[in-house]
Amino acid sequence: MLAARVEYIAPWWVAWLHRVPHVGLRLQPVDSTFRPRDESYQENSAVQTKRRHPCCITWTAVVAGLVCCAAVGVGFYGNSEVNDGVYQLIYSLHNANHTFSGIDVLVSGTTQKMKVDLEQHLARLSEIFATRGDYLQTLKFMQQMAGNVIVQLAGVPVWTEVTEELTELASQTGYVEYYRWLSYLLFFVLDLVLCLLACLGLAKSSRCLLASVLCCGVLALLLSWTSLAADTAAAVGTGDFCAAPDAFILNITEGQLRTEVTRYYLYCSQSTSSPFQQALTVFQRSLSNMQTQVTGLLQFAVPLFPTAEKDLLRIQLLLNSSESSLHQLMAMLDCRGLHKDYLDALTGICYDGLKGLLYLGLFSLLAALAFSTMICMGPGAWKHFATRDRDYDDIDDDPFNPQARRIAAHNPPRGQLRSFCSYSSGLGSQTSLQPPAQTISNAPVSEYMNQAVLFGGNPRYENVPLIGRGSPPPTYSPSMRATYLSVADEHLRPYGNEFPA
Repeated sequence: MLAARVEYIAPWWVAWLHRVPHVGLRLQPVDSTFRPRDESYQENSAVQTKRRHPCCITWTAVVAGLVCCAAVGVGFYGNSEVNDGVYQLIYSLHNANHTFSGIDVLVSGTTQKMKVDLEQHLARLSEIFATRGDYLQTLKFMQQMAGNVIVQLAGVPVWTEVTEELTELASQTGYVEYYRWLSYLLFFVLDLVLCLLACLGLAKSSRCLLASVLCCGVLALLLSWTSLAADTAAAVGTGDFCAAPDAFILNITEGQLRTEVTRYYLYCSQSTSSPFQQALTVFQRSLSNMQTQVTGLLQFAVPLFPTAEKDLLRIQLLLNSSESSLHQLMAMLDCRGLHKDYLDALTGICYDGLKGLLYLGLFSLLAALAFSTMICMGPGAWKHFATRDRDYDDIDDDPFNPQARRIAAHNPPRGQLRSFCSYSSGLGSQTSLQPPAQTISNAPVSEYMNQAVLFGGNPRYENVPLIGRGSPPPTYSPSMRATYLSVADEHLRPYGNEFPA
């Protein structure tokens, strides 16, 4: 039995890429058939290579450096915005913690006064008023009012756990933000230094600087892409939070606070009543009733029991301080203060912080593109430097090049040899030295090479015959020997009679 035929099935992304419109460099449609050797298909696929002009390399590097500098400017602004937003969040968290801790202090302090201090004074007054049942009934009523205050204060949420969590969150956020801000600052400095080194490397044609820039550029490119990924992830996560922050806070506080309390602080609308209104009203009424009872006892009981005055005055001071704590507690439990801190925190995160993250993402993208361009231009610049160095070597090796003669003037030879230069020094000196004319025209190539070694050092072949310059005899390639001899004969024929052999 034949095995089942296994066929190739192209994945969906292959079909999607194949259906992408193929357009050449002239914006004309190109057939999508795979033809890698066709020029139009190469233009469409962007695989055709062309030798880069040195000027193009330089200007491309300059543009990449400018883009990198612009990216650093954008990054500085984004880094500052993120820092401002994060510290606004931390400041709001500290304000909220101050409010929560103040509520806990007021509630615990008032409860302590009602449970311990007031009970001690009432117990001593009960001993003093033991013979008067009406006064004992008043003291019992005051004890009931104190119990009501304690019960109402027990309904106020305890913010100790929330305060600890917010304190830890603010501390960790500040720690991370400091090192994040410092890391980006160092990254900006690295980018600027690399741009400066790239400019110096191109200006000085230094392959050492170019190699350093390429190596550090690869590192900067990796850091740029990593920064872009981190900024994008942070921006997306922050955007998800800012899209529905109330729902997130309701979810995380579900087991710690009552939903009505959380909603009261999140929305803080005039139509929403305070969940603490009833408790605070009972608290205030209880204090007022106790104040009335203490005032009556001071008026009627003190003349009969002078020893009770001290405790009654202490109770009156305690009630006054409790009333002051009540007003402070009402102000702290009001939603407007905490809601303002909540809005400030959201503004810091969702406006300044998120905007800064977007700018940092733009910085990372521009820096990545700039360093990618620099790295791509690096090999071309390296080849250009190598080619120009070879050209300079050829120019320096030519003893008859004006630049080479200037170099030779700064480095004179150790020995002084008389040459045939005196032959062309002037018409008056022609009789002082009489070189045979046939020596120049009929000498073999090997003799010319030997003379070239004597006067110039290493034998070399010249591209243009040096006629009538009175220079040391150069050496020529065999293809130029005949041309040189014929031109030399014509040039020296007028002197044939003057210098007989």
